[in-house]
Amino acid sequence: MHNSSAKLLIIDDDKVVRASLAAYLEDSGFQVLQAGNALQGLEVFEAEEPDLVICDLRMPQIDGLELIRRMGEQQSETPVIVMSGAGVMSDVVEALRLGAADYLIKPLEDLAVLEHSVRRALDRARLRLENRRYREKLEVANRELQASLSLLQEDQNAGRQVQLNMLPETPWEVDGLCFAHKIIPSLYLSGDFVDYFRIDERRLGFYLADVSGHGASSAFVTVLLKFMTTRLLYEFRRNGAFPDFKPSDVLAHINRGLINCKLGKHVTMLGGLIDLADDRLTYCVGGHLPLPVFYSNGEATYLKGRGLPVGLFQDASYENYELQLPASFSLTLVSDGVLDLLPGETLKEKEAVLPERVRAAGGSLDGLRQVLGLAQLGEMPDDIALLVLNRNLA
Repeated sequence: MHNSSAKLLIIDDDKVVRASLAAYLEDSGFQVLQAGNALQGLEVFEAEEPDLVICDLRMPQIDGLELIRRMGEQQSETPVIVMSGAGVMSDVVEALRLGAADYLIKPLEDLAVLEHSVRRALDRARLRLENRRYREKLEVANRELQASLSLLQEDQNAGRQVQLNMLPETPWEVDGLCFAHKIIPSLYLSGDFVDYFRIDERRLGFYLADVSGHGASSAFVTVLLKFMTTRLLYEFRRNGAFPDFKPSDVLAHINRGLINCKLGKHVTMLGGLIDLADDRLTYCVGGHLPLPVFYSNGEATYLKGRGLPVGLFQDASYENYELQLPASFSLTLVSDGVLDLLPGETLKEKEAVLPERVRAAGGSLDGLRQVLGLAQLGEMPDDIALLVLNRNLA
């Protein structure tokens, strides 16, 4: 979206033309600065740091082309729109080669053409800035994740700390929702992982993953999961594809990545997205059991869902499920290691107990810690992960 309050600098030795352009653009909501020649324009440019420059090509002492060169020497990415009455093609080519955003022929019979050019140049500059910031963030994330992999290979103690640093803040409160997690590894490193994050102003994403196996080899995959989800989020932002961002896209992306890496590991996952604007949960199941437990009005039940594990089948596809969220609720995601803490001889018997435990816990993570006795655990045969998100619980 264009910035109507952007600061513009007009450089033109024709006072009448300059004043006319400034008046029109000010009426369009822009803040306009003026300079009568290139030298004065450079001084204003350095002092005020405008968002965009409009300059005449033919000016005494220093022309518009030289002005663009000098601005380029300052490593400036400020867009420049060049105007000229000469209309010489070689000047047009040279101005564009030097980085001019547009070239307009004077006299401008319709100033709306100039305004359109200004808004388009500002939009492009904004997108370039956002893409650069996204690239920088991705590069930082890549460096951190590469360092994480190296540390995991060198030392399990350092690896455990890396895993803890990759985990999100707990509890994390955002827009009335509270996310909290607990991970208990059976060994020093865990193959279970959770994450939650803001996608954009109206949407939040989260997932719980359980990597096959235990220890360092499974922990390596959790680092890879963090990298793949971070990169996917970056790609969606860069391509402007956020309206289509779905949990099934994430699981399909990770499925392809794990198969291509040929690590001999697969993952069961639960991924979800909450649209804050319409209080709608969209989630996807990747071969994970138990299913999420939904708690509201004193009742706890499993959500429906099914899907193949992630990283096993090349042609696997994943389905999105939707749920309208009430004003007060909690959603509990757990890895299958939790089933070892529940009574029962069979898997079916153990799964039947979990909603009862969530209800007894009041849908909270602290309550689950107590009813499951997590503080008194000894040696466990499997990693344990819990992710609970809730809103307006008493």
